[in-house]
Amino acid sequence: MNKKVVLTSELFDCGIPYLREYFDAAKYPWELLPQIKEIIKKVLENGLPGYTLLKEGVLVGENVTISPTATIIPPAIIGSNTEIRPGAYIRGNLICGDNCVLGNSCEFKNAIILYHVQVPHYSYVGDSILGNYAHMGAGSICSNLKSDGKNIVIHGEEEYETGLRKIGAILGDYADIGCQSVLNPGTVIGPHSQVYPLSMVRGVVPENSIYKAKDNIVVKEKR
Repeated sequence: MNKKVVLTSELFDCGIPYLREYFDAAKYPWELLPQIKEIIKKVLENGLPGYTLLKEGVLVGENVTISPTATIIPPAIIGSNTEIRPGAYIRGNLICGDNCVLGNSCEFKNAIILYHVQVPHYSYVGDSILGNYAHMGAGSICSNLKSDGKNIVIHGEEEYETGLRKIGAILGDYADIGCQSVLNPGTVIGPHSQVYPLSMVRGVVPENSIYKAKDNIVVKEKR
């Protein structure tokens, strides 16, 4: 079985210039979640070349397409060439990179989305980080709060006490989540790993793997 990756440096190749220092400083990716609001505040104060102020607290890059029925609550940063489709609901504290799709009837809040991420239909992404080229199939959900309200523990090779009450999912670069899957609070999907549709996932899925069921995780064959 491949390695269960949880280090920020092993999950992502952060190409967003204003985020690199934060990704470099965070040993584990969930350490970034409480910083998102302040990161956006700092960027708003300093400005970004090529970005314009859509409205107070919302910066957008070039060639961003926003449906008239989408809702964007500040603060938020939306990268160039990103498409925000009908009914998308951005609840604030969102950082989104270039060339992404924020899909119809999807909800986003307190999240970091890197480059070329696709969340096309009916998903919830809260308190989460989606790596470059990550994809969430229709109806897939990042559940971010335990039913007992206790702080979230990441279950990997060891138990990682996060000290955070809300963590959704951490998707490494090129992770692919099948339709109607639920990623339980604190789930980490390794880079280049795939989750079958209708899955209920908990813990850390190793890199370069295929998650078919809880007891059926296989190494992805090289092509």
